[in-house]
Amino acid sequence: MKISELAQATGTPVDTIRYYEREGLLPEPARDGNNYRVYGAEHAERLAFIRQGRGLDMSLNEIRTLLAWRDQPDADCGAVNDLLDEHIGHIATRIRELRALEKQLKALRAQCRVVRDTAHCGILTGMARASADRSLAGPSDLGTHVHGAHR
Repeated sequence: MKISELAQATGTPVDTIRYYEREGLLPEPARDGNNYRVYGAEHAERLAFIRQGRGLDMSLNEIRTLLAWRDQPDADCGAVNDLLDEHIGHIATRIRELRALEKQLKALRAQCRVVRDTAHCGILTGMARASADRSLAGPSDLGTHVHGAHR
């Protein structure tokens, strides 16, 4: 199948498929007489595995490692367990950080219980005050925003 057919079959944008190829996650496909990429079922299956890993919020390096172990069916899977345990730890940390972020947002929201002009908005005032406090604290205390939490 052509890249557009693979994209449609797997629900993956063409640019993402090409990116995974450049990153070495997907093997380079064969080329036909017109020099078009020709993908097979193995590409679709591997792409589904990559997307499953991304759905579990795994990094490309984690997925790359899992694919390497998957390509060695006789290898011991203890390292796979270790990788997943480490990933679970990262997720637990992110959950704690997200709960702290939620608490900060709720406290900020509580500063503006009634609608008024933006010059007197408790949320905007609170954010300005917090940003001024942080700039005085220095670059090491820039907050606890969890990167990668937005889609």
